[in-house]
Amino acid sequence: MSKQKKIVLAYSGGLDTSVLLSWIKEKHNAEMIAFCADIGQEDELKGLKQKAMKTGASKLYVDDLQAEFSRDFIFPMMQASAIYEGQYYLGTSIARPLIAKRMVEIARKEGATAIAHGATGKGNDQVRFELTCAALAPDLEIIAPWRNEAFRKDFPGRAEMIAYCADNKIPVEASAKKPYSSDRNLLHISYEAGILEDPWMDAFHPSNKAMFKLSVAPEDAPDKPEYVELEFRQGDCISVNGKKLDPLGVMRTLNKLGGRHGVGRVDMVENRFVGMKSRGVYETPGGTILHFAHRQIESLTMDREVMHLRDSLVPRYATLVYNGFWYAPERLALQALITESQRNVSGTVRVKLYKGSVYVAGRKSPRSLYNPHIATMEADPTKAYNQDDATGFIRLNGLRLRVNSKVNGVANLSKTVR
Repeated sequence: MSKQKKIVLAYSGGLDTSVLLSWIKEKHNAEMIAFCADIGQEDELKGLKQKAMKTGASKLYVDDLQAEFSRDFIFPMMQASAIYEGQYYLGTSIARPLIAKRMVEIARKEGATAIAHGATGKGNDQVRFELTCAALAPDLEIIAPWRNEAFRKDFPGRAEMIAYCADNKIPVEASAKKPYSSDRNLLHISYEAGILEDPWMDAFHPSNKAMFKLSVAPEDAPDKPEYVELEFRQGDCISVNGKKLDPLGVMRTLNKLGGRHGVGRVDMVENRFVGMKSRGVYETPGGTILHFAHRQIESLTMDREVMHLRDSLVPRYATLVYNGFWYAPERLALQALITESQRNVSGTVRVKLYKGSVYVAGRKSPRSLYNPHIATMEADPTKAYNQDDATGFIRLNGLRLRVNSKVNGVANLSKTVR
C-alpha cells in the first residue's frame, strides 16, 4: 500500500484557501497540513484552527514570525532604502519569502513532498513563493491550483466557491460580491481588485474611509503635530522617543504613531513582474516613517560616493524584492554592500508627523560628516576649504565641454532634439 502524500498548504482561513484545502485533498488523495504565518495580521487569525480542522486539515501550524519578519526581512530592506517604482514600500513582497521559507521547514519536518499556495496565475505572489522554494528546496513539488484549468473550470467565480463550501459543509464567511481584496501584515496593508480596478476611482474619497484599517484620513488627523525621535545604530532603529526597542517593537510603535496622523497612504499603478499593470492602494504608516528617518540620518553620516553608489542600486534591489528574488545570489551580494554602507549610520532623527506627512525636525550624530565651519558662507576657521581652489576645480571639469564645443560647435548644443 502506497504511503499517502503529504502537502503543506499556505492557509488563511478565507474563502479561497478553504476551497483549496478541500479540493487539493480530494484531487490528490493527500494529507493536508495547513500553515498560517502570523506576520501581524492580528484579528484575521481568530478561530483559524477550528476552521482548518473542519475543512479537512490533519494539522494546522500558526507560527508567530513577527520578530523574524521585522529583524531579518523588514530591517535589512530598510537599510537598502528600498522602494519600488518610487512609491511602494514592498510590504507584501518582503513577506512572501519568509512564508515560503517556513513552509519549506514544515515540509521537511512533516515529511511532505509538496507545498501548495493559492496565488493566482496573474499575480506576483506565485513567483515569489516558487522562487523561494526553488532556492531553498528545489526537490519539492509545487501545487498551484489557479494555474490548473480544471480548478478554474470548477470555480470561475466566488459564487461557485461559496456553493462548494455550502455543499461540503466548509465553514466560511463570504459574500458573492467583494468590493476589493486586502492583505495585511506588520509592514502594511494592501488593497486591490474589485472597485479598485478602475484607476479613475478615488480611493481616498470620504465615502471610502471604511476601507482603511491602519490609518486615519489625513484630514481627520489631529490638528496638532506630533514630534518623534528615532535613534539609529549602524542603520537600524534601536529606540523611539528614548525607549529602547527591538525591531518588532519599533514597527508596532511607529505603526501606531503614523496611523494616528494619517501617514503612509499610497495609491499607485505598478508594473507586475508577469507583465501587466496593476492598481494597488497601500497603508504603510510605520514603514514610511522609518524609511524617511533612515534617509535623514544617512544624509548626515554617509560618505557621498558610498551614498550615490548605494542609491544607484536601490531600483535594482527593490525590483529583486518585488519579483521574488530574496534568496538569489545577487540580492545577497547587494545586501553585503548595503551592510557595509551602514557602518557609520548612527545617530538620532527628530521627525514631525502632521496631517499625512512626515517632516524632518532635526538630526544629530557623533558620526556626522557635516561640519558647519566648513559649510559656512562666512570665513572658515578650520581653513579646510580654500575658495581659490574652486577655480582650478571648475576649469578641469569644464575641459571636456570646451573641447566638445570647439570640435562640434556651440550651435549644436542649443538645438532641441525631437
